[in-house]
Amino acid sequence: MAKLQSPIFTDETKAREHLEAQRWAGGRYCPHCGEADQAKTPLVGGKKHRPGLYYCNSCKATFTVTVGTVFERSKVALTKWLLAFYLLTSSKKGFSAHQLHRTLGVTYKTAWFMAHRIREAMAPAKGSTEPLGGEGKTVEADETYFGKVEKMRMTDEAGKPFKGSKRGRGPANKRAVIALVERGGKARTFHPETVTRAAVEKIIAQNVAKESRLHTDESHLYAKSRVPWMVAEHSTVRHSEDEYVRGDVTSNSVEGYFSVFKRGMRGTYQHCAEKHLHRYLAEFDFRFNNRSALGVEDAERADEALRNTSGKRLTYRPTHGGLGA
Repeated sequence: MAKLQSPIFTDETKAREHLEAQRWAGGRYCPHCGEADQAKTPLVGGKKHRPGLYYCNSCKATFTVTVGTVFERSKVALTKWLLAFYLLTSSKKGFSAHQLHRTLGVTYKTAWFMAHRIREAMAPAKGSTEPLGGEGKTVEADETYFGKVEKMRMTDEAGKPFKGSKRGRGPANKRAVIALVERGGKARTFHPETVTRAAVEKIIAQNVAKESRLHTDESHLYAKSRVPWMVAEHSTVRHSEDEYVRGDVTSNSVEGYFSVFKRGMRGTYQHCAEKHLHRYLAEFDFRFNNRSALGVEDAERADEALRNTSGKRLTYRPTHGGLGA
């Protein structure tokens, strides 16, 4: 509660200065041309200019700390933005747009769009992630199925009918989520259109270090694919025989991740269009990868998300209520 009494949530100047400290920790630079020489970005003074406005002598453009971020062109006060970042990053199972709009005093549409912008900030930048695991480390992999797909699929890639597809049962017509969790480390999730051996092999090859130990259940997606030869060691537990731990072989870490994810999606968000599922996965990944067990507390987690706002923009498309990059 004491953290919510911080002046950055009530004072616009303090909020702007805090955002500047996070985004420009290494020194102020122009988001238009990238000029980092502080002598060329003097603060524009006088009564005619709003606080926080800077001028670049290199490209002759003015800018503020919000230019080139998810905040750009937003009419919502920075104090409300920073509070929204804190609430979404500190709530283990998420913070719904309805609750956000009541807390911040903004419309539901605004709160919904703000939440998606914050999730965009939580997502890692392309090419910034390294393979999970490594020599002596264990990565757990598993898949789950959550919610119905937008369009029913009656056959698989080979044209064979899905079992139970006529009634919409089974995993065939549910949204698939594959998760990789480094034991004691970070997680990474994916939403493939369909879960096949080829899809699993591609995910493992691109996201798990070859020197890792891989623990999974007995699913044919792993055991009957090339996955066992893509890592240093592959071990399985047989859930069908009520085996969940054998020595240090277990998939309990990834199962625990799915438990938090499903509780959040069912209890907090309740409804998620499939086209936005990857954004919610990024949100749960971010909180897991910046959790207290790894030495990251609530305020630090919010600041980490603020530092990731640069170079990320989302625009609102009224048609179909979609989001565009």
